[in-house]
Parts: sequence; structure tokens; C-alpha cells
Amino acid sequence: MKTEFEIPAPITQALANKGYETLTSVQEAVLDPALAARDLLVSAQTGSGKTVAFGLALAVSLLQDAETFGKASVPLALIVAPTRELALQVTKELQWLFAPAGGRIASCIGGVDIRDERRALERGVHFVVGTPGRLVDHVRRGSLDLDELQAVVLDEADEMMDMGFREELEYILDAAPEDRRTLMFSATVSKAIARLAESNQNVAVSLSL
Repeated sequence: MKTEFEIPAPITQALANKGYETLTSVQEAVLDPALAARDLLVSAQTGSGKTVAFGLALAVSLLQDAETFGKASVPLALIVAPTRELALQVTKELQWLFAPAGGRIASCIGGVDIRDERRALERGVHFVVGTPGRLVDHVRRGSLDLDELQAVVLDEADEMMDMGFREELEYILDAAPEDRRTLMFSATVSKAIARLAESNQNVAVSLSL
């Protein structure tokens, strides 16, 4: 796969294994070296390749020059999605993307025995993908440790706000370290999304793709 962007070797291998020849516009945008450590507010439609986009952004931030993510312990990144179905879809995408780098992923979603999720978290993970309510449950029960988080991704942020998850999102973001990187992806940027970004991101760069 040919690209002008610096993508860690194991991630490049994952893309090649999946048949990627070029990146989409949103995937290229998040890999801009000038944005490497910045918070992002990305307006992108479903089908634009945004899951792989934030996966690439996380991989570059967390791997840097390493070949693997190292020993799995408490999560390094948290991805919040509005529905169980989307969370499972994101989990599957990140599994193939991060597999060559040894990335371990757990999902925390409604409709699944919370004890099974707790055991998966106890075994150690690099990434957690979940729905707002279930993630809050895990944080309150002490089974999800956010102390080492380096990044939080809000996927379909507008949909989560429309579904009434603002309180849960605020709780999760408040529980995460202040120096984390926060990436918000939304089909549209409403006033509510803009307010959420302003209060929970550090001078985010807005991208419309």
C-alpha cells in the first residue's frame, strides 16, 4: 500500500492484508503530522471509513516507533459508540487493524453478561469499545480503570446526544485523565455537539469531510 503518511509497520501490514490500496479522505486527514497530538472534531458521514480513520490515529499516537502495543493491562484508549450493534462493528474493525501489533480489545455493551466483560477487562486490554450506559456501569463498579487512558473516541457523537446520553458522556469524560487526547466523530456538528466539544476538548481542530 502506497501512502505519504507515516503509519506504523504492523498497521500498514494489516491494511495490506485487508486489501487497502489507498486511504479515504478522512483517513488521510487524521494522519496529518500537524494534528498528531491534537484533539479533533470530525464531521464525516457513515461509510467514509471513519472507524479505520480513528483506528489509524490511535495507532500512530500509541505505537509511535514500537512494533507492538506491549503487555496488555488497563486500557490505553476508550471508544464510545451509541448502540450495541455499532460497538460490535467497531470492535471487529479494530481487531483486524490492530492484530499484527498485538492489540487486545474488549467490548462493553448492553445485553451481555457484565461478569464476562469484567473477566475480559481483568485479563488486560489495550482498547475498550462500549456503549455509554454500560461503560458508566463498569467505571462505577470499579471494573473499568480509566487512569491510564491516553485517548477517548466518541463515535457518532450526534446520535449519542440525540439518544439522551449527554450525562453518561460527561461522566466518562470527567473520569478520564485531563491530558488525554479526545477525538469526536459526528455526521453533523449541532450546537449541542459544539458545546460538548468546547467543554471536553482542548482547542480541538475541526475537520469536515
